[in-house]
Amino acid sequence: MKIFLLSLLSASTAFAGALTIGRDYQRPSVPAPADYRGGEGLAGRPSLPPSSWWTLFNSPVLDDLESQALSANQDLKSAAARAEQSAAAAGIVRGAFWPQVAAVPAASRSQTSRTSAIAYPQALFNDFTVPVQASWEIDLFGRVRRLSESARADAQAAAYLFDSVRLSLTAAVAVDYFTLRGLDQELAILRQTADLRHRELDLVSAQRRSGAATELDTARAETELATAQADSAAVAARRESVQDALAVLVGRDAPSFTLPASVENITAPSIPTGLPSELLQRRPDIASAERTLAAANARIGVAKAAFFPAISLTGSAGYDSGQSGQLFKADSRIWSFGPSLYLPIFQGGRNKADYERVKAAFDENLAAYRQQVLVAFREVQESLAVLKLLSEQSEAQDRAVASAKRAAELAQLRYRSGYVSYLDVVDAQRTELGNERASAQLSSGRLNTEVALIKALGGGWSIRSAN
Repeated sequence: MKIFLLSLLSASTAFAGALTIGRDYQRPSVPAPADYRGGEGLAGRPSLPPSSWWTLFNSPVLDDLESQALSANQDLKSAAARAEQSAAAAGIVRGAFWPQVAAVPAASRSQTSRTSAIAYPQALFNDFTVPVQASWEIDLFGRVRRLSESARADAQAAAYLFDSVRLSLTAAVAVDYFTLRGLDQELAILRQTADLRHRELDLVSAQRRSGAATELDTARAETELATAQADSAAVAARRESVQDALAVLVGRDAPSFTLPASVENITAPSIPTGLPSELLQRRPDIASAERTLAAANARIGVAKAAFFPAISLTGSAGYDSGQSGQLFKADSRIWSFGPSLYLPIFQGGRNKADYERVKAAFDENLAAYRQQVLVAFREVQESLAVLKLLSEQSEAQDRAVASAKRAAELAQLRYRSGYVSYLDVVDAQRTELGNERASAQLSSGRLNTEVALIKALGGGWSIRSAN
């Protein structure tokens, strides 16, 4: 047995420097723009915490929601399990580098036939065996090495994909939370408007009784009150939907999850974008696509190695005896050792077809990687452009809100003085309400676009921080 194991070890050492079939992987070059359009002055290194970028918004409630999502979201747990599976699969492939050794002890009691055609007397005998069997594939052309290379790259891709799912999850939580707070702000505006409409309806009704207002004025006041109440109910329904979606993200059942309404003043941070060429190292989805491409490249080597001979060493050593008491004596020792050669001569075109298949799979993954890079550049560029336009829109919207508020106040004063009809008051107040709601929606939209930019930049993630 000792000689047998030493023979396997010697063979392993002798073929350690064997030839590796297939092309070595090189990361493909992807052209990157010199800068983002409109991104002048934003080329500083993004100052994002790699694991908790949402803390830049200084919202304790958001921080708590993100913590719940990271610990209880089922999609994230599923991605973590897939990453663990890929890591374990890589370990299985690594095991093929070493001899496979197993002990298969057996005991049997047999009797020969008295009427058999074989001219032997009937016999009753025992057989006890304690063999150790071993086999090892000599990786002469690098098939096992390419398999291991592919499995390692797949494991890295799965780990980076987990990071990508984590980033998408935290961004989705932030977007839903900011949307929810925007709806809370709209609800507060609408409820204040409904209270105002109630008071105005009471005023117009009193004026009608005294003859200072018409039935038309009363109908208009009632219409505006009902409209404000209907709008409030519609926004409340949207809030319920967003709250339920947020419940799923944080791993809670929707019926038991509630988030009290609050008008929270959240300030968006200023995020430098960095250079476009740096984006390839800061996005986990790009890193995952690149590792998937590396795995596809290694599988080309595996398919190519199938055209070449495969050599395996097999053997066994142990003890065999008909008497249990004599089993471990020197005379009961048995062993066998020898190589086997597999030489593909005719495979019906299967090896060639498989080789063409994996080459096409590599081309597919190459296109997917380059497409992912293009998408990443587009997402950053789009977020930058939208943020710039939203900033300009916000400034104009603030002016519109102030002007509409002043116009509504003047209309009220003139109506009470008898200079204008109630229709002028309704028009002015409707304009004020529309501008205030637009301002609330714009504030929420700016925060969500800021989140989109952070996500597009990788949320502070980098290949170095992931390793």
